[in-house]
Amino acid sequence: MKELFDIDLVYTWVDGNDPAWRKKHDAFTGVENSREDDDCRGRYADNDELRYSLRAAELYAPWIRKIFIVTDNQTPVWLDTSNPRVRIVDHKEIIPKEGLPCFNSQVIEHCLSRIPDLSEHFLYANDDMFFNREVYPIDFFADAGFPLVRLTRSRMRGLMIWMKENLLRRGLSRYNMALRNATRLVKRSYGKYYCEKTHHNIDAYLKSDCIHVLNKFEKAIVPTLSNHLRGTDDIQRIVYSYVGLAEGRAHKVYVGKETSFMLRIHKWDRYKSLEEKNPKFFCLNDSQYASDADRVKVREFLEERFPNKSSFEK
Repeated sequence: MKELFDIDLVYTWVDGNDPAWRKKHDAFTGVENSREDDDCRGRYADNDELRYSLRAAELYAPWIRKIFIVTDNQTPVWLDTSNPRVRIVDHKEIIPKEGLPCFNSQVIEHCLSRIPDLSEHFLYANDDMFFNREVYPIDFFADAGFPLVRLTRSRMRGLMIWMKENLLRRGLSRYNMALRNATRLVKRSYGKYYCEKTHHNIDAYLKSDCIHVLNKFEKAIVPTLSNHLRGTDDIQRIVYSYVGLAEGRAHKVYVGKETSFMLRIHKWDRYKSLEEKNPKFFCLNDSQYASDADRVKVREFLEERFPNKSSFEK
């Protein structure tokens, strides 16, 4: 299928095993080997996922124009930077000085539209997200070139969050706070309440829409760009998708595990379910619950699933 416009792919990547990066992180946070979800080892561990995600991208989405890898003064040792279709983007190029050093993915994501030469239509992925089958531009951008917004059905999500906070008196994770903040921002401005949960996988965006939202909600978003670590006032990137839906510039699509599958790597039995579902996309999510044995299994699984080197490797 011939695409009608250029589409780029953006990754965020960090090698938490790098001693220089680890020293900077620990000096800034004052904490080593945190077990907190927002700053645990699993959030920064490099299990070579990016190498295999690029193999999957070349195999299943060869129509992608260019790939940008957003990093903090790092480059994968195996990456062939002479390949004109791939470019390392350092945090200093896109994140305001007051936000550096940045260990907050939600801040990084608000700055992606600043990437030089980024196409109007682009995909965004964490390094642990993968294409699992052949995909086409229409899988991400449909009528009028507007992005598909993939959500999981959760009609009771808003009520459950309210009950957790107000009846059970249990605090939300900073990630869920950021989602809630995005929801409230859009509700106040458009009178529309979106409580569905993001599918946490490869997403589609328009650069102009990102810039539009950043300008529209400048007073709410810009102050959070100095949050070096996740903060309670962060606004999750789903705000771009919610505004697109509210303004009729996006298409809502509900997905199940047959399309988008997230596997927490410490749950080994889920690998079998992943094979059975054979989704379009999958995510191998590291966390504070994962062990080194779990991370070894990730590498073994990915090497078996994507054994052939891509043109992005030396």
